[in-house]
Amino acid sequence: MLLLGGCEAHSHPASGSHETAAQDAASAALILEKPRMFMAVGEHRFAITLTDSASARAFAALLPLTLEMSDLNHNEKFASLPQAQPTDASIPGTLHNGDLMLYGADTLVVFYLRFNSSYAYTRLGRVDDPAGLSQALGSRDVRVEFSND
Repeated sequence: MLLLGGCEAHSHPASGSHETAAQDAASAALILEKPRMFMAVGEHRFAITLTDSASARAFAALLPLTLEMSDLNHNEKFASLPQAQPTDASIPGTLHNGDLMLYGADTLVVFYLRFNSSYAYTRLGRVDDPAGLSQALGSRDVRVEFSND
């Protein structure tokens, strides 16, 4: 009887690990289902995960899109979009390297340095791995291509 009790005790962690594995797999599937797009700057390509919002969906509907983006304050690139987008602006406080935001209803902004701001933006998404983004964008005006693939 003691032996059986010991077996039962060992079976619970095993079933728990199966549940954990199933939960991890479900989480991974959810991550893969998040809307993604890509941003190309010259030879550099960056994956972007979009937020689940009307603003991000409206922006994605514009793709593919090539924009001549101007530099502002050596921390961001911006360009006017061909049409106004839905907004849900808030003041993020700290902006991060890789944040993709909408300023107003028709100005796309890509941030390439971290800093604090008191301006309001609508979050569209974020570059998944912003390593090298600052160097790719540089401090000059640049052509950026946004696409679904």
